[in-house]
Amino acid sequence: MVHGTQKLFGFPAPFPMPHLPPPFLAAGIIETFGGFLLFFGLFTRPVALIVSGEMAVAYFKFHATQGFWPLLNDGEVVVLFCFIFLYFASTGGGPWSFDRLLRKRASTA
Repeated sequence: MVHGTQKLFGFPAPFPMPHLPPPFLAAGIIETFGGFLLFFGLFTRPVALIVSGEMAVAYFKFHATQGFWPLLNDGEVVVLFCFIFLYFASTGGGPWSFDRLLRKRASTA
């Protein structure tokens, strides 16, 4: 979420580009609102899949062009986030998520 707010609002640190090109604007929106939803565990699986895909696009578009290995192209964090979000997409939000609360409420109704 913080990477998205940096792109959209310049918070907590200003983004290095003064004007965001459309891919960075889209990434900022996905990261900000996707991070917010994941933080609360709401729509975890589809949101995590979207954010994981966004991380994969970021890696292949901006990091892999500088070489294959993440250690050498500064893509380690992006690859790590991609696989963490892919894990969340496969496992869901967990016992304290809003998804679980909504599912429990729907099953009792």
